[in-house]
Amino acid sequence: MRLDSKNLRHLATEDWKTLTAVETGSRNHEVVPTPLIEQLSGLRGGVHRSISTLAKFGLIARLKNIKYDGYRLTYGGLDYLALNTHRKHKNIYSVGNQIGMGKESDIIVVADEKGVQKVLKIHRLGRISFRTVTTNRDYLKNRTTGSWMYMSRLAAMKEYSFMSALRENGFPVPEPLAQSRHTIVMSLIDAFPLRQISSVPNPALLYADLISLIMRLAQHGLIHGDFNEFNILILEEKGKDGEKMDENGDESRNLTPILIDFPQMISVDHANAEFYFDRDVNCTKLFFQRRFHFTSDDQGPSFAEARELLGKDGATRLDISVEASGFSRKMAKDLEKYMKAVATDHESACEVALREEEEEEEEEQEGSKEESETSGRRNTGLG
Repeated sequence: MRLDSKNLRHLATEDWKTLTAVETGSRNHEVVPTPLIEQLSGLRGGVHRSISTLAKFGLIARLKNIKYDGYRLTYGGLDYLALNTHRKHKNIYSVGNQIGMGKESDIIVVADEKGVQKVLKIHRLGRISFRTVTTNRDYLKNRTTGSWMYMSRLAAMKEYSFMSALRENGFPVPEPLAQSRHTIVMSLIDAFPLRQISSVPNPALLYADLISLIMRLAQHGLIHGDFNEFNILILEEKGKDGEKMDENGDESRNLTPILIDFPQMISVDHANAEFYFDRDVNCTKLFFQRRFHFTSDDQGPSFAEARELLGKDGATRLDISVEASGFSRKMAKDLEKYMKAVATDHESACEVALREEEEEEEEEQEGSKEESETSGRRNTGLG
């Protein structure tokens, strides 16, 4: 679903109390009984009018074929609750255009009362899974709307926690401003996704910066886990006055990589840490080969080399500090179970590129084989 904020201004105080009551009741009920909604809302005059309004706007839904009268919270309702919290805290005043859609998230431009633009990221775990997951059904078949929302909350909590820790330790990431439920508000960076860039003045320098960033993460105990052209922004800044022109005579420009998207980030102590570290490195190598026709003379760092940097030069173990900040080990395991369950159906951008490259090579080989056979028939008079 997409965020539809047009009805926000039409909700009265009673409607918000009723919607909050449905959310509270959802902690223990997939479908919240109407008497419980009335009790939790604290409204003396009843909740039926508000329930009608919320259902009309698609913020709650009544399910058929159940033994009692009740309603469940929809993703739209969760969106509104999060937006209302951000609005109360002065983080969001207006909602603009959607500028991105990931496999399980939406990216929207918002602004505060002063007109300062920001980014609202809405996690929507389960959106793709409902349609495309074909494996691990034992895990997925028992998932309810409420549990998908719980997973989305965990993804937002994890991303906000890691983004905050990274930002505090000088990593090039957006500034995290607020987190509510399944949403995060962060600073808007005027940068381009790496996947949209067709050429750079110095591929070797940018490649080195990215590999250095992977190693620096490991030094702080972290592996991104999905380090690819979709999750890297490139900030372009003009060189300082007096700097030399580049080899083409153009004004010197500095390209700074900005790292985004952290729900899949893991510790270097994770059982599969080496696999994900190697994949992050290989994704970077593959992209630069395909896009910029650049191949480094160095085969790239190994996980063992990354482990040797762990904690050096006083680097804080961010994997440990994030857990201490409130994103518990149990939360991490709950989210990881979901990620693992859908992993076989959700190829990473790097894996898609690898598969496409293999398919292209197979097509070229088939084409060469057919051309050779055709040429052979002509030479023998059989064509």
